[in-house]
Amino acid sequence: MEMFYYLVFGALAAIVAALELGKSGKDRVATSPAFNSFKNNYILVYSLMMSGDWLQGPYVYYLYSQYGFDKGDIGRLFIAGFGSSMLFGTIVGSLADKQGRKRACVTYCITYILSCFTKHSPQYKILMIGRVLGGIATSLLFSAFESWLVAEHNKKGFDPQWLSITFSKAIFLGNGLVAIVAGLFANFLADNMGFGPVAPFDAAACFLAIGMAIILSSWGENYGDSSDSKDLITQFKGAAKAIASDEKIALLGAIQSLFEGSMYTFVFLWTPALSPKDEEIPHGFIFATFMLSSMLGSSIASRLLARKLKVEGYMQIVFSVSAFTLFLPVVTNFLVPPSGKNGGSILLGGCLQLLGFCTFESCVGIFWPSIMKMRSQYIPEEARSTIMNFFRIPLNLFVCVVLYNVNAFPITVMFGMCSIFLFMAAILQRRLMVVSDLHRSTKAAEMTAEDEPLNP
Repeated sequence: MEMFYYLVFGALAAIVAALELGKSGKDRVATSPAFNSFKNNYILVYSLMMSGDWLQGPYVYYLYSQYGFDKGDIGRLFIAGFGSSMLFGTIVGSLADKQGRKRACVTYCITYILSCFTKHSPQYKILMIGRVLGGIATSLLFSAFESWLVAEHNKKGFDPQWLSITFSKAIFLGNGLVAIVAGLFANFLADNMGFGPVAPFDAAACFLAIGMAIILSSWGENYGDSSDSKDLITQFKGAAKAIASDEKIALLGAIQSLFEGSMYTFVFLWTPALSPKDEEIPHGFIFATFMLSSMLGSSIASRLLARKLKVEGYMQIVFSVSAFTLFLPVVTNFLVPPSGKNGGSILLGGCLQLLGFCTFESCVGIFWPSIMKMRSQYIPEEARSTIMNFFRIPLNLFVCVVLYNVNAFPITVMFGMCSIFLFMAAILQRRLMVVSDLHRSTKAAEMTAEDEPLNP
């Protein structure tokens, strides 16, 4: 492995350590023991849930290929997962609001465990069922847990500002440290121990079962609108009306779809971008480097949120930087001549792109706790899970289209498209800040008018 990879990883690790160890009083928020206990319980569960997800990632494609399926067959399996999330996500989100978020979290565990079990079968139909179950589980992972957390946090009467602490820590650990450890552990089980590519899925099922036991034993139930008079269609209409009638919610949904759509596209494109001529690159080590970059971003986000900086303001910068980093492959393609030989080590263009991609992953680390903070402010409680899954419909549709046409366009065109989407997200974020400030000032003026005594 070339020294360059070690240098990048070491530099990122040093920066993350310095940020975490060098936090001052301004970067810390005084909280209560009751909140700390609540926060630690949620972060433990969230980390277990994410470990169940991260353990599977490195070996999904490889397992399918070991069963003898070609690129087209595997592509259709991936499309089934995103399509399932798009079709069924809103339904399970509405059921979470109506039947209970704790039940939805338990359902996530059961559904994902069943999906893991299907990986033992080499039959295409069984694997397809597993992808459908995985798509449903993904919708619950990115809606039910956050909805439960926000509702339970408010129910217990904790300071709303403390939500940012839980969000930041959950992303720092669940999407950073846990991802790195899970990738290394999956590699240890599959390769070092010789258990094969299905072993990480069995380990994932075990972690999910442990998390489910903690949920059942320590979590309380909460709901959105549990009224018996509201069926699913009524809930859908209510969520759609909330999005259509409140520009802030609509803008938030568009921003989320644009950023996450670009992020998932990046997941599929970073490998061919760094090795266009089949250069030898350490995929696992680069993945760990990306996750370390994400930890750096979440550490920065925790400082920004602790100092009560306006999320709508600094996220404009984050989206603009993201747009630039994903435009780098287009720039390097023109400025750095590609090698005419296949194989070998990573080239100068690849090194520059790797640094840009690490910067993008840092932006991802800032994005997650920040978007969670904005969702907690703008999305109404009674339909939180439903609306959050409404946001995922265009996202999943976009990813399905990209997967279906991944070989139809040059990689530079795909990255250029993502860069445009991220720039659009920055513009919409600016609009969200303007609308939000106007709403706050109008509301403050109304409250002032109500408090003024009537003239005799």
